[in-house]
Amino acid sequence: MTNSAAPRSAPMIRIAMPPDADAICRIYNHFVTTTIVSFEEVPVPVADMAARICGLVRTHPWYVAEEAGVVVGYAYAGPWRTRAAYRHAVESTIYVAPGRSGQGIGSTLYTTLIDELRRREFHCVIGGIALPNAASVALHEGMGFAKVAHFREVGWKFGRSVDVGYWQIML
Repeated sequence: MTNSAAPRSAPMIRIAMPPDADAICRIYNHFVTTTIVSFEEVPVPVADMAARICGLVRTHPWYVAEEAGVVVGYAYAGPWRTRAAYRHAVESTIYVAPGRSGQGIGSTLYTTLIDELRRREFHCVIGGIALPNAASVALHEGMGFAKVAHFREVGWKFGRSVDVGYWQIML
């Protein structure tokens, strides 16, 4: 007996554009409204997300993963801090559509993002993770990030305190 299910191919990764804001919001706002993963508490309007994309892509990479024309994840890097001495450090953000984790989308996005950050001669990438979040920890550590900090009860969402850990990779 053969398996008739065709294997999934890797998603297509491309640079995010303002028209992607609606699809990005559909992914992100799920996490805003139902999880501790994002510390935002109110869904982000599409126009605000488009402005975020426009404000960042001039200086830092932002990518989306597409399958059959549908955005199934996104990743970007932005400044770690605003003071000049931090200019070679970036903070990464990555989200995969609900129900799509564990399918290689995150690692494909992260590989593309990290390769571009190296090309642009950034020095390190820092990823913050609201804890617990085993899937995000596994993704980051699978990409070579190492845990460098753990802040206890620095967030408050859904009536409870939330820890945040930081993972870092040197480029």
